[in-house]
Amino acid sequence: MNSIRVSEITASLQGLSAPDKVAKAIDYFGFAKIALATSFSIEDQAITHMAWMHNPKARVFTLDTGRVFQETYDVMQQTKEAYSITIEECVPEAAEVASMVEEKGPNLFYESVGNRHLCCDIRKVRPLRKKLASVKAWITGQRRDQSVTRSELETVELDPQFAIIKINPLADWTEGQVWEYIKKNEVPFNRLYNIGFRSIGCAPCTRAVNKGDDIRSGRWWWESPEHKECGLHQRPASYESTRKA
Repeated sequence: MNSIRVSEITASLQGLSAPDKVAKAIDYFGFAKIALATSFSIEDQAITHMAWMHNPKARVFTLDTGRVFQETYDVMQQTKEAYSITIEECVPEAAEVASMVEEKGPNLFYESVGNRHLCCDIRKVRPLRKKLASVKAWITGQRRDQSVTRSELETVELDPQFAIIKINPLADWTEGQVWEYIKKNEVPFNRLYNIGFRSIGCAPCTRAVNKGDDIRSGRWWWESPEHKECGLHQRPASYESTRKA
């Protein structure tokens, strides 16, 4: 049934601009049953503006891991004030975080990919799973040219991990197009972008990059590129093979 819906939604969004894709998706599911996941990246900020322009009641939520930059909280506050919107905040279970840190230490993610995935799972994936139980679809700011792990991204997908429809309205946008939209519409953005950050996550796992570097090279920089996802956007090989068949 969901695969049929993916085809139906894909057809309905074909040829539309990104703002119109966002509007169409909100109307298709109803504003209460679709939500934008925001990390306050420039992509998510652009989509928040698009959603707000279409329906000020559009749902927006964020995953507050407890380890994000102060600058991220600053742009969150600016966004709430600029658009008078409610941003639903999802936090990890305190007991799970405490147990993990007690066993493996506060900087466990530097020690192995497995440890880093565990941290991301507790702080991000589990809270996301709870939030997605309240909707029929979610919107993300993913783009194909962000990393090798996203090169096959589609505008509409069936999320294999959460068994829910995922809409990626900026899938075919470039970083330059996002900045053009941000500046044209005076959308608030994280000031870390002004000092060399191009993809911003948790403070211990994100750093500025050099001009010309891969966009996500500052995320988990000690890992190889194919590992650079936090678990929110898993694309299993079996799923890819099925989708391409």
